[in-house]
Formats: sequence, structure tokens, C-alpha cells
Amino acid sequence: MKTLLDAYQQQKPDAANSAQRVTFGTSGHRGSALKSTFNEQHILAIAQAVADYRAQAGINGPLFLGLDTHALSQLAWETALRVLVANDVDVRVAAHKQVTATPLVSRAILQANTGKTAGLADGVIITPSHNPPEDGGIKYNTPDGGPADGDVTGWIESRANEYLAADCTQVKTVELPAAIAAATEYDYVAEYIAQLEQVVDLDAIRNSTLKLGADPMGGTALPIWQALAKDERLNLTVVNETLDPTFAFMPPDHDGRIRMDCSSTAAMANLLNARDQFDIALANDPDADRHGIVDAAGLMNPNHFLCVCVDYLLTHRPQWSGALKIGKTLVTSSMMDRVVASHQRELYEVPVGFKWFVKGLYSGELAFGGEESAGASFLTLDGNAWSTDKDGILLCLLAAEITAVTGLKPSQYYAKLVKQHGNPVYRRIDAPATPEQKASFKKLSADSIKADELAGSAITAVHTTAPGNGASIGGIKVSTENGWFAARPSGTEDIYKIYAESFDGEDHLQKLLDEAKALLSDVL
Repeated sequence: MKTLLDAYQQQKPDAANSAQRVTFGTSGHRGSALKSTFNEQHILAIAQAVADYRAQAGINGPLFLGLDTHALSQLAWETALRVLVANDVDVRVAAHKQVTATPLVSRAILQANTGKTAGLADGVIITPSHNPPEDGGIKYNTPDGGPADGDVTGWIESRANEYLAADCTQVKTVELPAAIAAATEYDYVAEYIAQLEQVVDLDAIRNSTLKLGADPMGGTALPIWQALAKDERLNLTVVNETLDPTFAFMPPDHDGRIRMDCSSTAAMANLLNARDQFDIALANDPDADRHGIVDAAGLMNPNHFLCVCVDYLLTHRPQWSGALKIGKTLVTSSMMDRVVASHQRELYEVPVGFKWFVKGLYSGELAFGGEESAGASFLTLDGNAWSTDKDGILLCLLAAEITAVTGLKPSQYYAKLVKQHGNPVYRRIDAPATPEQKASFKKLSADSIKADELAGSAITAVHTTAPGNGASIGGIKVSTENGWFAARPSGTEDIYKIYAESFDGEDHLQKLLDEAKALLSDVL
């Protein structure tokens, strides 16, 4: 641990090395101090670039600064605070020195900006989400409460790399004690808890006989679950209250690494072993933007649970307008398509990344936005924005509400949907790709696919842009009536990812994957 913390402060990234420069992916900049990809200079440069962006964009309200429980997060939080205060930013930090979940920052931004057209707030969150303990991360959320879009992150990335190339000599800082003294405390947890009944039916849970368990997995959801557990009528037990930056209590993930992924059965072994003690057991990753749902049948597949959520919400939110759309990423299960169609609602399909849902949730045009990697959010009971970033705590509480109201555990509810709409099987695999092949994905178009059939069925659609918003998907998706595949290159490895789903069983799914690789080898 000391080696990691020392590396944060002592190692200096090489701005001429592309691997060590500031790079904003779908969830901000991430890296490890030991690899010179997440060091003090990175945070100095990024924080100064955020301050510059705010100035040129006219954002002059408070900035909500949060952090998670990874080992590097505290140091990075201190660095960012020193820079932001030096740039005369009004920084809001957590009361009681608490860690801060991503959805709580989103909620705080939205609350601060309600009814305002000037003096708008934004936020910075220090987190690498579910990544291994040695990693660090930082992301920027704009005044709409959600993760910044590509134009904004591109601007910040470019400016940060200019500072990095100049050895951060132009970055403004103050000493840490002065920075802490200048910041304003904000009780993220109390504010969030006080407003929860605007978005989830807590009384239904209180009036049920459900026994609930919650595992924060050593992350920022801990103070929220602890606060909720004080309400005896919720019958909630926090099964793990340990905060350890090494996450030594975590079972290894499927590849032997420690990774706090609440959608992984390996990483969720502790909660799965305790599931007989509860009707429903709930979990979150370290920044609490993802959800893990466990009942007697085991860990719920995130794709399955998102479909359960949408079907339930569309029948139990009477104040919601019938014009509201349902958002999904293009690699989320097409069971969602069938569920949405059964309610005569419009589907809004976007590229991978929660940022594509932000505007729709913020404006109240999307009732729900969800992605296959266990991230989602939805509107309040009266149809207003709740969070425009992923809220894993909210989705966990919705699982309890669904069972309290319908009497069906989440897996039982999904079984009901299977009887109505079919039983899809879904898989993601990786295939090797040269840098040239990865670059070829950008050149693909619908005309690139010459075949008329895929796995024995007529091809009904070929997309290189998302149907919902027309944005590039960074790859290609090919669909038939009962199956589809999508492929996109990895941003960090010499592979591309193939996602596929079939409503005709495992054999058909394997055929989809095999033919997808063959089709792609012809065009890449």
C-alpha cells in the first residue's frame, strides 16, 4: 500500500508517452500510480482543466466534490481540492469526512440547479468504480448532473495534457489546510435519504415482511445503507461494514484479480453464500453506481433485472406520461425491446455509455435509462429527474419495492416475462484484433455487410449508428428477428468485443457468434 501511495506522489508521467497521458473514456480518466497512469500530476492537470472549462463555459456555482474508498482516492481528492480552491471554485465536500457515492453527487447537482438559469453547479467524483484496489479514477459531471459528453471531456482532456506537457508548472494550487478551510460541507447522505420517497415506495417495503440484506462491498454505499438500516421497519441488515482500501475481504473475480463487480458471481460470493438469510440481498460497487440483486435463485443477470424494472415501472407509475421513452444501450438484451413494445412505448437505443441517457433523463423525456453492465436510473414518482448518473442504490431499493408490491422476487418476475416474450440467451466474447483492424471499425457502414442471412435467418437491420439518437456506435450491430450480434473494438487492448443474443437457444447463439466472427473477418 505504501508503495502505491508513494508512487502517486513521486512518479511523474511522460507526457510524450500516449499510455501515460490524460485519457477520458466512457467514465473519465482511470489508471494506476504504479504504471504512471494515475499520479498527482494527472490530477493537478485535470483539476486545472476542469476549472478552465468552468470559466469558459460560464459555470460559476458550487462544485460538488466526491470520492470513493479506493486507496488512491483520498490523495487525489486532496490534490483536486487544492487546485479547485486556488481557482476560486466554491467546493462542496462531504460532511463528517464521509465517502461519497456517484449518484449522491448527481442528485446534489440537480437539487442545487433546480429553478436556476445562472450560478449553476457541477461536480467531480474521484473513483475508478469497480476497478481493482490499485486503480484510481476521476470524472466530471456537468450541470445536468450526469457524466460529461464527449465534447466536454475532449476539451478537458486536451487542456489537461497541455498542463501535463508543461510539467504542471502553470497549475494553480493552495496548501491543503487552506483548501479544506475554504470548502463548504454538504451532507450528501442526509439529503439523499430525505428525498428517497420521491422516487421509490419505501412504505411498501416497510409494510411488507421482507428481510433485506445489503453489502456495500467496501464502498460508498455504506453510509446510505447504514442510515436506512436505522429504520427498523425496513428490516434491513448491512452484512459487511468493512472499509479497507486493499479490499482484502473481497473474493477474487473470475480471473483471480480483486475487482468489486457486483454483476460477477465470483466477486459476489460472500453475499451469495449468505442469501438464505434474506428474501432479497443487495449490493453495490465502490462508487455505488451499479447494482447487484440476489434472491433464492442466485445473482440476477443485469440484463434480466433491467427488463423486470421497466415492466414494473411502466405498470406502477401512474403519474408518468405515456409519451415517456425507455432508454437502453444497443448491447442490452432485446428482451427489453419486447417488454417496451408490449406496453406500446417507444424504445430509445443508444451507443454504449450512460452519458447518452443524461439529456433525456434531465429533460424528463426518458422514464428510464439502463445499460447491460448493471447501471440505470429512472424518474421520480411524479416524472422529474432523480439522478442523471447511474444509481445502484435506487435500483436495489426498487428490487425490494417490486417484491413488496407484487409478491414476486426479481427472478420470479423475470420468469413471468420469459413466458410472455421468450427466453433469450446472451454472451459476450473477445476476439484478437490488430490496431489496423480496430481502426477499420470506424469505416464500417451498413453496406459493409454483404450477407442476406445470419445464423439461418434473414438480416432485418444493420446499424453503425444508434437508432435512438443517430450517434456512432463505434462498431456495428446486425439483427434478425430472433437474434443479433454487435461488435466494437476495445479502447485499451488488442481485441474487439462481440456481444450476441438469441431467442432460439444456445446452439443458435453459438452459430451467431461463429458467423459474426466470419463476417467481421471479411470486412476488417
